[in-house]
Amino acid sequence: MDYKALTASEIARQVSSGKLSAVEITESALTLARTEGRELNAFITLCEDKARAQAKAIDSALKSGKSAGRLAGVPVAIKDNICYKDYPTTCASKILDNFISPYDATCAERLVAEGAIIIGKTNLDEFAMGSSNENSSYGPVKNPIDHSLVPGGSSGGSAAVVAQGIVPIAYGSETGGSVRQPAALCGVFGLKPSYGGISRYGLVAFGSSLDQISPFARTVEDLALAYAVPSGSDPNDANSLSYSHPNYPKEIRSGRKYRIGIPKEYFSEGLDPQVGNVVSRAIDALKRDGHTFIDISLPLTEMAIPVYYVVSSAEASSNLARFDGVKYGPRKGGDGDLLEMYGATRTAGFGAEVKRRIMLGTYVLSSGYYDAYYNKATQVRDLMRQEFVDTFKNVDLLISPTSPTPAFKIGAKVDDPLAMYLSDVYTAPANLAGIPAITVPFGNIPDGRPAGVQFIAPECGELSLFQIANSLYKLR
Repeated sequence: MDYKALTASEIARQVSSGKLSAVEITESALTLARTEGRELNAFITLCEDKARAQAKAIDSALKSGKSAGRLAGVPVAIKDNICYKDYPTTCASKILDNFISPYDATCAERLVAEGAIIIGKTNLDEFAMGSSNENSSYGPVKNPIDHSLVPGGSSGGSAAVVAQGIVPIAYGSETGGSVRQPAALCGVFGLKPSYGGISRYGLVAFGSSLDQISPFARTVEDLALAYAVPSGSDPNDANSLSYSHPNYPKEIRSGRKYRIGIPKEYFSEGLDPQVGNVVSRAIDALKRDGHTFIDISLPLTEMAIPVYYVVSSAEASSNLARFDGVKYGPRKGGDGDLLEMYGATRTAGFGAEVKRRIMLGTYVLSSGYYDAYYNKATQVRDLMRQEFVDTFKNVDLLISPTSPTPAFKIGAKVDDPLAMYLSDVYTAPANLAGIPAITVPFGNIPDGRPAGVQFIAPECGELSLFQIANSLYKLR
């Protein structure tokens, strides 16, 4: 058995038919996680005992004639800001070193119910704040393409374990591009669903109006399956979407020809020419395949980064206020003085990037600055959302680069936060608008580093994204 060559869909079919054992598959994944995963620094926690128990239960159920689910025996990894009962949820932060989740996130619960085996929790930028996975208190994740390169962030661990072949699918979270950007830098598929497409219950909050659990995979069929299983409404998340989902994996092969907009603002200054060439080749291939392209303009794109960092930092400032040494986190200092204890706990527990965003968020929410910054940012966000709605009256999809650059060297941007923030310039608009987007691996630049091609769709347009991704991938 060549475990790494198997897709999630193939594993589920072969385990369900009895050709493969869930225990055998699980042991293969755990062995890789302990060896290659450790080399990449991709995992924070391995869930070995529970994974083995789940695998044995699946094999036993199948032998007794029961169904084991759509992901029967499929090894899965989840980002370590997604709660999984009886295991740590650290968010890669010292302030949550001692936190063991007492419950499962809805996403994790639905995966296990469909036979998925969660083998471990992956490394990330602390509290999902970063674009390179260098902000983790557990150290940076390495890119499987070249260990001297970043994998992207904040879900770099999940991207790396899929690219390395340790698991066929994994889950991260998106606030401003934290799945699509590392997927592009590691050469795999990544989907950001519509806001509410997957329940956020059990996802540790960063920016509540932006956060979205999102899957990675090495094939379009697996990505569609990875979205189909946990998607749908959830009474524990009032923002989860309730609508009739199609059978995504079965409907990805379509002869539909799309009208695709090319926003000029996504191909301007700051885009690495080699990445631009990859996207240009993708456009040419899709034209030959019969798709129509229309030049369009999204003038508010230039406001995406400032709006995103005002809104997300403001929400982070509010959400992270609970980590104070009383409700969560190891208590530091104080000697009876509450404010001193807060300060000592947060100083010791939070890393530099998290502190930076908390301070920025507190500032834009403070008296005298709320209207000038936060309120103005939310108004511009509404205008950006409407700009997308108007644009999709004339086109079905948008195409762009996923990241302005390929993967860069570890340490290259750690002293330049603004340069790091600009990594999200093409991904953050979809988060602000709450609409779905996908990144498709379509080749490499001349030195071998991958580049991703992004497609953006209207709300609940995930099926169109899977179909165009499948069409493009076949044209490589």
